[in-house]
Amino acid sequence: MYVTYIILVITILVSIKAFDDQNLLNKFLFNPYGIIHHKQWYRVFSHAFIHADFMHLGFNMYVLYMFGVQVTPYSQSFYFGFKSLEPALVYDFNNLGYVYFAILYVGGIIVSSLYALLKHRDNPNYNSLGASGAVSAVVFGSILLNPTAQMGLLFLPFYIPAYIFGPLMLVAEYFLAKRGGTRIAHDAHIGGALFGLLFVSLINPNYVTTFFKAIFNG
Repeated sequence: MYVTYIILVITILVSIKAFDDQNLLNKFLFNPYGIIHHKQWYRVFSHAFIHADFMHLGFNMYVLYMFGVQVTPYSQSFYFGFKSLEPALVYDFNNLGYVYFAILYVGGIIVSSLYALLKHRDNPNYNSLGASGAVSAVVFGSILLNPTAQMGLLFLPFYIPAYIFGPLMLVAEYFLAKRGGTRIAHDAHIGGALFGLLFVSLINPNYVTTFFKAIFNG
């Protein structure tokens, strides 16, 4: 069984439980003040398994599924030519691919939280939740493997190559984070994306070479 399916099941079950269990929700929230001042280090990890509502949960899990395991590795498909990340890693690294994907996801959770952890460490009222940082790591790891595949926003019938869509998304996240007021952790999206690119590049530097070859040799 792919690691993605395990993550999906655990996240969905824990999130649904937390919808009706305020104590569980409060305990799992990402709260930098509690992490730093009360040594509640588990919160760096636990917040990725709870969500604000079904829409928040559904969107994150849909994206994780589509970029994690939906498409057969190294083949064209109905999903705009994408090779899903976990099957591709397993194809290249055998069982070690499962380990790499798990490290990518957990690392994405942690790294995407670091900026907010430092920025809000003395603010007891700051809380966040959701798996979007880790999901962003999976998406951008997939972009590295699929630079010329088509990407777009849900519900909009416009698609552009992934190597263009990815940077545009990061620029948008940066300016939205700078403007503030969206109640979305854009910094987590950026942190997760950068970690995904770096980690996948490190486990196989050839991915970087093939990325640029795909773009410039088309």
